[in-house]
Amino acid sequence: MRKTRYLSVSQAAKKIGISRIAVYKRIKSGKIKAERIGRMIVIPERSLDRRQLSGSMKKRINRAVRKTFAEYGEVIKRLGRE
Repeated sequence: MRKTRYLSVSQAAKKIGISRIAVYKRIKSGKIKAERIGRMIVIPERSLDRRQLSGSMKKRINRAVRKTFAEYGEVIKRLGRE
């Protein structure tokens, strides 16, 4: 039998790169499945939506976008005018 790994709200927030408050809001809206163990709210790791970007992935994407605009910014501006 496979053990379920649980994350705290803070750990889940850090893993997907959003604030703790945003995690609580997603739990309340049903976008993130959570369980209550005593007074603590825990999130099964497998229930986190894999489509949500982690903080490191967001940083990599932002870095790539900045690099692209640095290299091709003038071309992108000209294409936007057409």
